[in-house]
Amino acid sequence: MPAPERIPAGRVSAPAAGPAAPGKAGHGPDGQTPDGPTPDGRAPDGQAPDGHGPSDKDLIAHGELTALGRIREASNAVLYCSVSHEGRTAHCVYKPVAGEQPLWDFPDGTLAQREVAAYEVSEATGWGLVPPTVLREGPYGEGMCQLWIEPAEDDGGEEGAPPLLALVEDDEPGDGWKAVGSAEVGEGRTALLVHADDERLRRLAVLDAVINNGDRKGGHLLPAPGGRLYAIDHGVTFNVDDKLRTLLWGWAGEPLTEEALDVLARLADALADGAPLATRLAELITPAETDAVRSRIRELRHTGRHPEPSGQWPAIPWPPV
Repeated sequence: MPAPERIPAGRVSAPAAGPAAPGKAGHGPDGQTPDGPTPDGRAPDGQAPDGHGPSDKDLIAHGELTALGRIREASNAVLYCSVSHEGRTAHCVYKPVAGEQPLWDFPDGTLAQREVAAYEVSEATGWGLVPPTVLREGPYGEGMCQLWIEPAEDDGGEEGAPPLLALVEDDEPGDGWKAVGSAEVGEGRTALLVHADDERLRRLAVLDAVINNGDRKGGHLLPAPGGRLYAIDHGVTFNVDDKLRTLLWGWAGEPLTEEALDVLARLADALADGAPLATRLAELITPAETDAVRSRIRELRHTGRHPEPSGQWPAIPWPPV
């Protein structure tokens, strides 16, 4: 059994007087658990069976945000907040547009909208891979607000969430794993980076191909109670150029599942002119970017296979975790 590559926990510090310093969304601090699925997978009272029904989205969209701290070690400002509305309170991540760092290949001030667009596409798939995410006003202006996901506990025992990434010293990944590529591990040694052969990750690989995710790192994967998997940090998505960078290359070139092909067909319908998803994306990304989404879906359906690295762009994000 390969040793797991543990996903690092996010770190929360005291709130700053002004907009938060760069931070990173991720694992929650000890003792703080937002509303979500119960450990046995049941949804709390008043929520949808998937744990994130309309009440959650309404809460983060209209609730009062209170900054509790900043989440460090990311390129953009991230605030860890509580949000309260009509007697309900949860925790969330708030990324103000004012805290976004400029990127050479994305228009300034558009990362928050892209995070919301990724959520909308995820919801259209029916897979629910992205936590509820909205665009709203907050303490430091307009920004992205996303429900906080407390990860499944992993104490190394049988009850913990199984690892999704690992480094192995063998040439082959072994049963239950898919190879990504070689990684330097120090002192001139290399190891094989692998990810789990997991249907949740495979669905996410399809979603990433659709939204053209340029930054699918290991730390963006959040196993949650009840066997759920969520993915976060979708700011660098929907570019018109091929930007796909991911750790989930294990299925590259393999046939898509029938489920994935059915989902792609539904997405194509949802993106027809005037259809609900097309109308929503028009509020968040450019017409050219929406057309590029349609084009990627057509290509995936035409080939019937998971995409392979283009060779025109680094295939693996850095740092990978």
